[in-house]
Amino acid sequence: MSTTADNKRIAKNSLVLYVRMLFNMVITFYTSRVVMEVLGVEDFGIYGVVGGVIAIFGFLNGCMSSATSRFLTFELGRKDFAKLKKTFSAALTTHAIIAFIVLILGETLGLWWLENKLVIASDRMIAARWVYHLSVVTAMINFIQVPYNAIIIAREKMNIYAYVEILHSALKLVIVYVLVWGILDRLVLYGLLMLIVAVIITLIYKVYCTRNFEESHYVFHWDKSVIIPMVSFSGWELFGNFANMAKSQGNNILLNMFFGVILNASYSISNQVYGAVGQFVNSFQIAVNPQIVKNYACENMTQFFNLIFKSCRLSFLIMLVPVAVIIYNVDFILALWLKTPPDYASIFVVLILIDTMISALAGPLVVGAKATGNIKNYQIVVGTLLFLNLPITYVAFLFTDDPSMMFWVRIVLSFITLLYRVWFLKHFVGLKIKRFIKDVCIDIVKVFLVSMAIFSVMRYYVGCANDVAELVLHTVVLTLTISIAAYYGGLKSTERAFCERQMRSFYLEKFKHQGE
Repeated sequence: MSTTADNKRIAKNSLVLYVRMLFNMVITFYTSRVVMEVLGVEDFGIYGVVGGVIAIFGFLNGCMSSATSRFLTFELGRKDFAKLKKTFSAALTTHAIIAFIVLILGETLGLWWLENKLVIASDRMIAARWVYHLSVVTAMINFIQVPYNAIIIAREKMNIYAYVEILHSALKLVIVYVLVWGILDRLVLYGLLMLIVAVIITLIYKVYCTRNFEESHYVFHWDKSVIIPMVSFSGWELFGNFANMAKSQGNNILLNMFFGVILNASYSISNQVYGAVGQFVNSFQIAVNPQIVKNYACENMTQFFNLIFKSCRLSFLIMLVPVAVIIYNVDFILALWLKTPPDYASIFVVLILIDTMISALAGPLVVGAKATGNIKNYQIVVGTLLFLNLPITYVAFLFTDDPSMMFWVRIVLSFITLLYRVWFLKHFVGLKIKRFIKDVCIDIVKVFLVSMAIFSVMRYYVGCANDVAELVLHTVVLTLTISIAAYYGGLKSTERAFCERQMRSFYLEKFKHQGE
């Protein structure tokens, strides 16, 4: 298929995913505020840290999830549909095994940790146990969902993915209203409702896939030519995912041990902002990632590198606007959203957004590295760098009473990891670092400097928002000015020409329909 057709598909899929993202973001921010109000800061923090214990076991699923996505997309790129069917069935079998492992570990080691290591008030321990058990089952259901989700994305059916995720957010909105009027312990009820939503979404994915994709009809078999490469890939992913878990949920537990559940609530808020803002770039990267893997699978290395460079640059530029807007008025936004934000919430949000910018730039490099399938050395180094977050943060907390040190450690190690990812692709697939600097780094640095100048001038002469009208005005001004800087300073001439052609085509089609 032509590059132009691929670009159009990526653009169309990105647009669909952005609609989904905007809807989800509004729902996420609203429901988070109401849930924290209804549960209270303490119970909200309990749910965050209890969910964090479950997420520790989630690295088992994360490693297989990445392998499933890579191998399904790779076989589609090679157009080997017999192998594709075997790969899907093998992935589903493996995820079922993982779900069982999580049940065993969760109800033994994890339960012991909950009852003996976490700082939870004695009068809330019974509710915390119930939420924990419900979270274990929810995690198991989510594991089974992964292969169905992966095949939809691999086949680039982003409209279906977007519709289901919009429904997912709508159901979370329903949870809020049920929670307000519920008669059970609200913390326990919240965990139960989250489990019901997980079951509904998984069933929808399964029904759609089995009706539309032949390869998603499960057939049990044990083909070593399929299982061994996937398990080997997953084995090395295991270390990387464990390290990433240590960075996020391990630090959440450290916060609890050193500072208590109030700081867990602040950390949960920052993670929700991280997840919501990250959707800006995820919507784009989800659309382009299958093309990166498929081009590697069919050995089209020119387009493989073109997509990586373009995705890195555009990912950073896409994130620049929402990050600048939120950081500019972070205190007012948090007060508007949460009414009474927990301590350290604003500084946590600012620092995690800085880390988000680095993650956005690194995302396409990660996909490119995993497309090769040769990830042993990659995961050893990346996993080690990410895992260092935990011991370094622990030492920092021993010698300082500043909880934000956790994020400064995270930012430095994320940047070092980014540099290694560039080196890995140079060494294993021939990425040209000079071209990466020219096509990615120079452009984003130019736009970043202009954006920071705009940001600084506005802060000096205009100041922060004091009401919603000022917040809207600041958002519009920052969005327009940074977007113009990104369009003329961050896009290549061919990309601007593509955008202009698509806009002309859209308006011509619109006028044609109006004429009829």
